[in-house]
Amino acid sequence: MEIFVARQPILTKNQEVFAYELLYRNNKHDNLYTSVDSDQATSEVINSFLQIGIDELSEGKPCFVNFTETLLEDTVPTFLQPKLIVIEILETVRPTEKVIENCRILKGQGYKIALDDFELAEGDNNTSKLISLADIIKIDIQKTSRSEQLRIMNKLQNRNIVFLAEKVETREEFERCLKDGYSFFQGYFFSKPVILSTKDIPVLNHNLYIIISELSKEEPDIDRISNIIESDVSLSYKLLRLLNSPVIGLVYKIKSIKQAIVLLGLIELRKWVYVLSFREQLERTDPIIDEVIKLCLTRAKASELISLYIGKGKESASMFLMGLFSLVEPIFKKPLEEILQELPLDQEIKNTLLGMETSLTPVKNLVFAAEKGEWSIADQLVKELGLNADKYNDLYKKSLIWAKEVMNGNEIV
Repeated sequence: MEIFVARQPILTKNQEVFAYELLYRNNKHDNLYTSVDSDQATSEVINSFLQIGIDELSEGKPCFVNFTETLLEDTVPTFLQPKLIVIEILETVRPTEKVIENCRILKGQGYKIALDDFELAEGDNNTSKLISLADIIKIDIQKTSRSEQLRIMNKLQNRNIVFLAEKVETREEFERCLKDGYSFFQGYFFSKPVILSTKDIPVLNHNLYIIISELSKEEPDIDRISNIIESDVSLSYKLLRLLNSPVIGLVYKIKSIKQAIVLLGLIELRKWVYVLSFREQLERTDPIIDEVIKLCLTRAKASELISLYIGKGKESASMFLMGLFSLVEPIFKKPLEEILQELPLDQEIKNTLLGMETSLTPVKNLVFAAEKGEWSIADQLVKELGLNADKYNDLYKKSLIWAKEVMNGNEIV
């Protein structure tokens, strides 16, 4: 049985990361191997989940984990500490007496319970019992009308329950849900810009210090400098903007950061870095940007590692840049087409980011599909690329760790 794991951030009203939902194939009907017994499938899911490592996936924050009826009836959640997870009960779970009793036991042990894709059914006594045990109710705002959302929240307002808006896809939807009384938010509302204005994202300051130190040496290490710039979305963007300026007059298209450094030259690079060090802000003003940048870094590293694993090392640098710039819209709050016009990226990278079919597309589609929990697409692509789910999860885990270390200021080369 092949198990994929991905994660999505869950944000607070202040757009800070409160938790992650871990997405994985959770029943045999989502798998191509439909002959697998349900209990065996459940066991495989938990084993794979534990092998991947919740510490690497959670970054110290609670994780929402989907549990099937079999999992709940077997009280398997006790394998994981209460402070680490929120037990998310799928909408397909029947509120049997056994499920309710085990949820009551889990609640007494300190676990928090969330009801996924919640719909309010009147007159169902067992569902009412399950609601009484819930700490969080998740509502899919795309399939539930606003009037129904408000009815649910009004009906349950006297209970000790907080509401989480799922599939929040635009800034306008986030603002509306905030007004309606939701406490937590999940979705890709940061993936599209709504304010078309220039946004300057500060460089990770420790990176500038390391580069300045390296450039002060008699023989700077180009590979080390390249790795540092690659690990910083803002530095990468600004370097490419510099190369595309009339001052430089670049005639080549860039496939890697190392190529960009070589074309610019160490003398010009040194001057540019010193200027940046004086200009950079000390703090970010948008708390969600860190999470978006972390996602860019994870996509970049995952794409690179997949390329190397499947024997396409020559494309790995382009894959990295493709992932790195995949969320530049919300970072710089400008349309993607406009941003790409300003960068001297190789045309294949640009075409891939714009949704055209290129040699880079299959890896991009795999990383994005697994990230969103689109398992049928991921199933097909891992086979086409000569991967399997276990290997993908291993590369994904390495990418998460790398992105986390970069954001924490640890140099990864």
